[in-house]
Amino acid sequence: MTNSITKPRPDISVIIVNWNTRDMLADCIDSIEQHADSLQLEIIVVDNYSSDGSQAMLQEKYPHVWLIANLDNVGFAKANNLAMKVARGRYFLLWNSDAFAVPDSMQSLYRLAESQPNAGLIGAQLRNKDGTFQASHTLFPNLWQEFLILTALGRKLHGNVYPSRGPEDERGPQRVDYVEGACMLVRREAFQQVGGMDEGYFMYAEEVDWCFSLQTGGWQVWYQPESKVTHLGGASSSGRRTKREGDLYRSRVRFFRKHYGNRQAQLLKGLIYGTTLAKTVVHGGLRMITKGRIGRQVVTLSHLRKQLQDV
Repeated sequence: MTNSITKPRPDISVIIVNWNTRDMLADCIDSIEQHADSLQLEIIVVDNYSSDGSQAMLQEKYPHVWLIANLDNVGFAKANNLAMKVARGRYFLLWNSDAFAVPDSMQSLYRLAESQPNAGLIGAQLRNKDGTFQASHTLFPNLWQEFLILTALGRKLHGNVYPSRGPEDERGPQRVDYVEGACMLVRREAFQQVGGMDEGYFMYAEEVDWCFSLQTGGWQVWYQPESKVTHLGGASSSGRRTKREGDLYRSRVRFFRKHYGNRQAQLLKGLIYGTTLAKTVVHGGLRMITKGRIGRQVVTLSHLRKQLQDV
């Protein structure tokens, strides 16, 4: 896609990172274009070396979409950063390829950004395919919260979207600690001041870290419940569950070490090892007794050690 400097600046640059989600990506772009209304958009797709024909599909069906074709899977953070460095919009809308716009999804984010000049980043209310609420905004992590997540006690005690807060529609737009990364509207000036996402994260926790850094830099993070976005979740990692678990734990430890210090990171590591060992015993026993009908695969301790040894 050729971008002329003589063209007026778009209201929003929609940035979609893709890895082997060709058909879903097409539906995603269709939903965004269908519900753009009066917003002036440019759409940028960063493809992380897909092998499913995603790039050919884009060139055939969406020649107006700006394609950045990476020669390797560089991860979520780096891919988004590449696009934000060249995007022309007044705002950047980071959008997952498994997320779909509905009427007013983008407009309500844009209106809030225009009314709150100190809002550096705004997240939407994510919905499951059946319309039920999906985790959307959360308090920054701490060791107690991580314990409740790792042991699954959090969901038993506080509901199935723990540690996220509920939809809170009645409260309207509100300042929060962090929002989920499936849909984030970012102010250009905030990106220019604070920088992009930390590329040391390959997957997971990038948005948590970024929201923390933005607020440290004096910007606000907001949640906009009026913006409803359908999010399927896990499309790019559905076939690598146990490795995904290791990636998640690595990112959590990295966040703790970066923002809370070595002691907190070491305590979290111990908590992860302990709960993983317990899950291995419990789920392994269940799978053996039921011949695989009950119990799930758990990340192996050897893989976990490789993931955590240098963070």
